[in-house]
Amino acid sequence: MFDLSQILHRVNRPARYTGGEWNSITKDWDTIDVKIALAYPDVYEIGMSNMGMAILYNLLNQKKDVLAERVFTPWTDMADQMREGGVLLFGLETKHAISEFDIIGFSLGYELAYTNVLEMLDLSGMPVMAAERDETMPLVIAGGSCAVNPEPMSDFIDAFVIGEGEEVILELVEAYHLWKRKESTLKTDLLRDLAKIRGVYVPGLYHVEYMENGRFGSIIPDIPEAKASVERRIVAELPAPVVSPVVPYVEITHDRGAVEIQRGCTRGCRFCQASVVYRPVRERSVDEVIDAVDGLEKNCGYEEISLLSLSTSDYSGINELVVSLSEKYDGQHLNLSLPSLRTDAFSVELAKSIKNHRKTSLTFAPEAGTDRLRCVINKGVSEDDLIQCVELALRYGWKSFKLYFMIGLPTETEEDVMGIVDLARRVRGIRGVDGKRPNIKVNVSTFIPKAHTPFQWVAQNTGGDLDIKHEILRRGLRKAESKLSWHDPKVSLLEGVMSRGDRRLGRAIHRAWQLGCVFDAWTEMFKFDKWMQAFEECNIDPMEYIRERALDESLPWGHIDTGVSVDFLAKEYEKAIKGIKTPDCRGDTCNSCGLQRWDVCNGSK
Repeated sequence: MFDLSQILHRVNRPARYTGGEWNSITKDWDTIDVKIALAYPDVYEIGMSNMGMAILYNLLNQKKDVLAERVFTPWTDMADQMREGGVLLFGLETKHAISEFDIIGFSLGYELAYTNVLEMLDLSGMPVMAAERDETMPLVIAGGSCAVNPEPMSDFIDAFVIGEGEEVILELVEAYHLWKRKESTLKTDLLRDLAKIRGVYVPGLYHVEYMENGRFGSIIPDIPEAKASVERRIVAELPAPVVSPVVPYVEITHDRGAVEIQRGCTRGCRFCQASVVYRPVRERSVDEVIDAVDGLEKNCGYEEISLLSLSTSDYSGINELVVSLSEKYDGQHLNLSLPSLRTDAFSVELAKSIKNHRKTSLTFAPEAGTDRLRCVINKGVSEDDLIQCVELALRYGWKSFKLYFMIGLPTETEEDVMGIVDLARRVRGIRGVDGKRPNIKVNVSTFIPKAHTPFQWVAQNTGGDLDIKHEILRRGLRKAESKLSWHDPKVSLLEGVMSRGDRRLGRAIHRAWQLGCVFDAWTEMFKFDKWMQAFEECNIDPMEYIRERALDESLPWGHIDTGVSVDFLAKEYEKAIKGIKTPDCRGDTCNSCGLQRWDVCNGSK
């Protein structure tokens, strides 16, 4: 143990590292059999906004023989102080070094957090390479949406949890329990046991073969326990909502209570990885959601509650839920937040029906500038839909709108990019009942092809192509009196490389971290030149990873089975090129995506 007071006065936001928050759970270290550090590779304010971490923290601490503590990436000032003072990275609850825990579990939700994983392992005093850690060191596991392509991080992680973790984490902990009781506690025996669990991928039990041209060939299991295809875990029913989450002492990114009202989406946007890796749709009952909101208010006292879903207005009981909560908390200063609303009149009416709702701005995501391109990406929103939404919202008192678009989508032309300008100009031209025009903010990101989506084979735009498109937007939106923000193309390039990378990228990730790359998702910390140096030193061409791929080409993530078949994804890609829409399977038509074979899909059979 150590005295934190010796260094906290030297760092920014010391409350990131003190623990002791309301509803945090501290157990007797000496009486617990299995100790788990839940590690989020970003700062406290970001990690404490992550619902997945809150779910696992609550779930694991319900077990009498299990202890779960939180740990986040220290900001650079704290990391410097820890290294200078010989302080090892610690869990917030008991301040034990995470190297003393049995299991360290990382949540991988964004590719640009990968170097933070290495930073945390190094601050713990352990080797960052999995092959260099022995039986005396914690088992290092990882899960989250990025784990559906685990290969870039395979050098550093002992085992990946593929899919939803609520059930598999308990099976993994039990396997660890049994391994600890064995006479021989060789790490190889533990890894073999973990590989038997459905949804667990142990990269050290496989080897990779490459083709003569240097491109990825295949991933081969080395032992019988290692499965050739690793199935994504899916929970049939959503776990009980977390009604006593840890309440931070400092303001966090999403500083409000949250209830997951449904998981999954059937809209089928072809660019969206989340719509694949969180299928099928599972809903909570209206009563369960109301009880959860009541619990959050009783245990935390939040003034705002967010009703979470990938598409909140698709929740079948959304009208009843909003009316019930609005009436129940009328006059009690509770605001309801509805993220991820569709671009339609129903969503505007829904937002209007919320009592105490602050009419600051509404956010819509047309994603593409023309109806043609929205058909390509299977985004069921027309230009007229957006105009109708804005006209209705202006009548109800909204004055500002945020519009989200992507550039670089498959088949995109300069006319499609100009369509963003035309659409913003048309929205800006609408006048409210007071005769005033709305304020428009346009946010443009670079389309990044993601693994396990219909666009996993397409090339990513870079360099000159993006420069031309950004210039069209800059000039056009200035004339349209609309504010423009866009993502740094260099950041998008790195994200694209990582999202479709293979195991060889581990060398570059390691080298980039050695060169000082941490917090790559933070604008002030991003060091593109260091990443390019790392790629060059490791003899890796980043452009190789963002190129177009043939439909019959072997993919580094091909051994991960999300439940959605490759045949379905290929057909969706072909339909995209032809401009053919695929209907929402939540209605009467099953689109045969592949989940039927797992008997978890609640759609038509």
